[in-house]
Amino acid sequence: MIIKKAPILFILFLMLTCFNSVQSQVLNKQKMLDKFHFWHNKDWTWYKANIPFFESPDSAIDETYYYRWELMTAHMVYGSPETGYASTEFIDRPLWSGKYGAISCAAGHQLYEFRWFKNKRFEEDYARYWFRTPGAQTRNYSNWIEDAIWQGYKVNLDKNFVLDLEKDLVKDYEGWEKEHWVTSEGMFAWDGMHDGMETNINSRQTKDRFAGAPGYRPTLNSYMWANALAIKYIATLSGDTATANLYAQKATIIKSNFLKKNWDPKRNFFFHRFQNDEQGGIKANTLTYQTGKYAGNPHGREEIGFIPWYFNMPEVGFESAWQYAIDSNYFFAPYGPTTVEKGDPQFLIAKNCCAWSGNAWPYATSQTLKAMANVIKYYKQDYVNKEDYFNQLRIFAITQRKNGKPYIAEANNPETGSWSGHDVIGHSENYFHSSFVDEIITGLVGLDPKATDSIEVNPLIPGSWDYFALDDVSYHGHQVSIIWDRNGKRYHKGIGLMILSDGKVIASSPVIKKLVAYIDFKRQPEIDLPVNYAVNNESDQYFPRAISSFPGIGNDMYSKLNDGQYWYYTSTTNRWSSLYSKDKIEWCGIDFGAPRPVNTIKLYFVEDSAIKAPASYELEYWDGSWKKVENFKRSLVNPEASRANTITFKELNTSKLRIVMIPQKGFAVAVSEFEAWGPRKSFLKKNDQVETENKAYKTNADVSASFTSKFDNLNFINDGLADPTFRWTDFESPSKSDWVQFDFKKISNINNAYLYFYSDKGGVQPPQDYKVQYWNGSIWKDVELMVKTPLQPIANLNVCSFKGVSTKKIRFVFVHKSDKVFSGLYEVELYNK
Repeated sequence: MIIKKAPILFILFLMLTCFNSVQSQVLNKQKMLDKFHFWHNKDWTWYKANIPFFESPDSAIDETYYYRWELMTAHMVYGSPETGYASTEFIDRPLWSGKYGAISCAAGHQLYEFRWFKNKRFEEDYARYWFRTPGAQTRNYSNWIEDAIWQGYKVNLDKNFVLDLEKDLVKDYEGWEKEHWVTSEGMFAWDGMHDGMETNINSRQTKDRFAGAPGYRPTLNSYMWANALAIKYIATLSGDTATANLYAQKATIIKSNFLKKNWDPKRNFFFHRFQNDEQGGIKANTLTYQTGKYAGNPHGREEIGFIPWYFNMPEVGFESAWQYAIDSNYFFAPYGPTTVEKGDPQFLIAKNCCAWSGNAWPYATSQTLKAMANVIKYYKQDYVNKEDYFNQLRIFAITQRKNGKPYIAEANNPETGSWSGHDVIGHSENYFHSSFVDEIITGLVGLDPKATDSIEVNPLIPGSWDYFALDDVSYHGHQVSIIWDRNGKRYHKGIGLMILSDGKVIASSPVIKKLVAYIDFKRQPEIDLPVNYAVNNESDQYFPRAISSFPGIGNDMYSKLNDGQYWYYTSTTNRWSSLYSKDKIEWCGIDFGAPRPVNTIKLYFVEDSAIKAPASYELEYWDGSWKKVENFKRSLVNPEASRANTITFKELNTSKLRIVMIPQKGFAVAVSEFEAWGPRKSFLKKNDQVETENKAYKTNADVSASFTSKFDNLNFINDGLADPTFRWTDFESPSKSDWVQFDFKKISNINNAYLYFYSDKGGVQPPQDYKVQYWNGSIWKDVELMVKTPLQPIANLNVCSFKGVSTKKIRFVFVHKSDKVFSGLYEVELYNK
């Protein structure tokens, strides 16, 4: 063990995170946070350092604004020291997600939100993730990632960052062309499911009702037009004239073809256009309802027809489409807009997720709001105005509620606001598939970022508002605040609309109007940012690995300690806990596998009805034996849940760290994440494989079963990966009971089994009961003194201990819950402890 200098790099990192927040604040940040009672994440220090603050006369809008920042903290994932931060869409990281749980469908929305973080690392890490991380699945869904990166540049003006990505963006665009470009039509073609819009009014007319058939859609073609322009602008910035001209030409081709071929002047709208002949008489190169079963029907309008204005793609002359956005006979609804106009013959409000034929969809609502703001600000028309925008924005704000508290899921009933059927517990709840912060900043407040030394503000606030403030925005390296104070008595900075840069007024007006002002680029010092050495999203077969005094039962597995993600929602969890443990002292930590330079630990304690933050804890490091870390500093005097408990100390070069906790009387302890930060070192590389004590995997035991479903693979339960994506089940078994068996090459000593039961909450669930048997050389015998934790099997990790046996065979016999519910496992670990 070597003790080095104080954690200077981490201090610099914190300084960079909040470099502009020391002077000229308009709002009292703590007072703003204290206004609301929905908080799960109460890390006030983090919010103050990382987000712009907002206040208006409308408490519902304000509450949703802050909820959306909390939502982002739950979805941010620190993938690895090499990649940094990314974002999930579903917090449970479903099997169809990419590396670290990200899904490209939502990436445009997420990057538009992330650009407003004061710490640009969050946005830039996530942007790089899509092109530099194997398994990121950039083109699994249509998206506007290139455009979002350019829009982020206009906030931060980090030229080096976007120029470094230029070749990646070009390569990605070329991939899109190879996969979806149709030269004869001059547009991109794909199906609705890959827009995230399964079961829509066009797909329901084809053989594949779920995914649909390929077509030239307003979605993908608008995205790719914007992506081409982004590459053009970045290439221009780098002086690459040839690439800039090429992508300007590509954008022109898409735009001219789309405006000409996807607009129906009779229905005044942009439509999906089928690429091929389809069943029911649908002809290639016809728009929705021009041919087929509903030929001649005057409807067929989908909310995606508004998307072109999200990017200001249409020329003047198409604005008549917006008459339908605010008409209750078409898209407008009390908790809408709807994804399909109400008079459509296929209009359907689905009771369960997912069918995009009528439900309100936050993903599309965000797009429509931005598109509407653009139409109001940049097009001369009389169809929508700022009152319409505010009305729709407020509807979106209050729709994000459940039982009176901020909430969002995948879709809602546009007439009632109910999320029922679309709010699957542990999956779609608190869903990050839309934007809202960006709509407040760029729409309501009207901050339009520029790639030049300028700032433009054109608010869309109601005429009745006497005040609002957007405070402490990081823009072009400056601390910017935008305030409206009708009589000057609210903020005491003056009367009217004002833009402040680093505390000084740089533009003002006594009335609401567009303001434009000069603002230069203020470069911030570049530093070598610290990395989290604890995180492991690769496999628990490799270091670093979480270690603990108790493995954790059910979903509270110790592997959750270092998955790079934390949250405090109680309906679904991301934590290790000591529930079911009978020990009086608990500990958890990280085995790095090799010495790592660490100077900061962050602990995220969790509380619920059975769990409290520990009464006390100590930090220990490994130096051949466990020793206390001396003279460390805590950010919080006493352990607290729902916020970061930060511990700083002189740099330690150590291979293991842990916290030793004394639980409060009558309660267990739980930690959502254990982070270990230190300076990036040249030896940073993939760590060595863990020498596992799991006898099933270590000895490569043969696995057999009485029955294996045709949909599953028995070998997955001994692949060393506790991942429910890869599983065995006995789905469709004719028996009431089934077994799985492990055969060793030689006699093994075993007294503990970790059983990871799989559950789809439907036809496969943990068994009603199970027993453990060993082969004594001639017959199967039940193990003795068996203790099951928990007694009734539950999903994920179950621990079973018993009197030690020496055997060449061991098996687990499951009794199914019913003749229609079967059993499943995704890993079995066998130990001699």
